[in-house]
Amino acid sequence: MRLNKAVAASGLCARRKADELIFAGRVAVDGKSETNPARRVGAGEVISVDGKPLRRKPEYAYLLLHKPVRTVCTLSDPQGRPTVMDCLPETARGLGLFPVGRLDYFSEGLLLLTNDGELANRLTHPRHHVDKVYEVLVRGPVTERQLDVMRDGMRLSDGTPLLPVEARRIKEKREGRDTLLCLTLRQGVNRQIRRMCDDLGLTILRLRRVTQGGLRLGALKVGESRFLAPEEVQKLRNNAGPAETP
Repeated sequence: MRLNKAVAASGLCARRKADELIFAGRVAVDGKSETNPARRVGAGEVISVDGKPLRRKPEYAYLLLHKPVRTVCTLSDPQGRPTVMDCLPETARGLGLFPVGRLDYFSEGLLLLTNDGELANRLTHPRHHVDKVYEVLVRGPVTERQLDVMRDGMRLSDGTPLLPVEARRIKEKREGRDTLLCLTLRQGVNRQIRRMCDDLGLTILRLRRVTQGGLRLGALKVGESRFLAPEEVQKLRNNAGPAETP
């Protein structure tokens, strides 16, 4: 972030006044006077005005990744497996990003990463029921009865109750030997789709998340990522439910 923007973002003054303070030599970065308003400052650098440190607002970042299969959604892995952090571009490293929720090891698709803990909590909190849409390729045909069980809100074999799932066929492939489903979930039960399909006798061949919080995976290739535009971040906020009240 530019120094003048960081000073203004602290709430101390407007951008024009921030420029005046910097030109006057009243602003320091890590104890050294700085007179260039365009100087870039990192999250770890301390800005002070007239010797008093500013309380800086955090600089948030939001990334959409097409997670590959055989990749874990953690910051590191004790077994040495690839993690989603290995997929990040250089421009996203050092920002303190972390995954918003998870996709299991053998699943792929849309995964959000951010350093905005408040929004991440709203997106994953059970009470907000943020929609997540998956394309699921299963072996063989799928009956209407099996879809109805999902739609009615099934109970897993271990007793876990599930909310109703929007379930429909997209198409049958290989002359009906495989079926592509579209499933919309509104809760975050661990490995929910795989457990549902296991209980219904369906074998998953591919599981890909294509939508979350109103954002779509689109044509993003496996392993690629992009930063969200401001309007996309606002869409996430709108779909994530109300913020926590103190």
